[in-house]
Amino acid sequence: MFSGSEFLTCLYAFVGGVGFCVLFHLRGKEIIFTSLGGAAGWLAYLLALPVVGSEVMAYFVAALVLSVYSETMARVRKCPVTVYLLIAIFPLVPGAGIYVTMQHALRGENTLFLSEMMHTLSLSGALALGILLVSSAIRMWRVFRRRVHLNSGR
Repeated sequence: MFSGSEFLTCLYAFVGGVGFCVLFHLRGKEIIFTSLGGAAGWLAYLLALPVVGSEVMAYFVAALVLSVYSETMARVRKCPVTVYLLIAIFPLVPGAGIYVTMQHALRGENTLFLSEMMHTLSLSGALALGILLVSSAIRMWRVFRRRVHLNSGR
């Protein structure tokens, strides 16, 4: 199943989130709640990876989880969604992929560059699509609920 090192990476994601909270001048309980989003997203990635078998799909599942968490916590804590989303997405940003892509480009390794670039763009696209789907679904749900509420009053 899971070894201690995988759960340790969730702790690292949490601590990294705390660091970005300090950088963005968040205070109080928001530091804990926003950093938990990063740890939850990373845990979702770790749990999804063996199930879906694809790193891109695991990123997509993690983006769905952290987006739902961010939307929910933003409503509960009366804070902008972007505060939670920005901190929660940091552990999943494919920074190493971007670095390796540029390394191949600078060395003139065109085939490796294109391969790594496509993989990195796929990961980034999976993150963006997961966030887009959740935020759009929640927005549509609120509009639908508001319209039903207005129409039931007639």
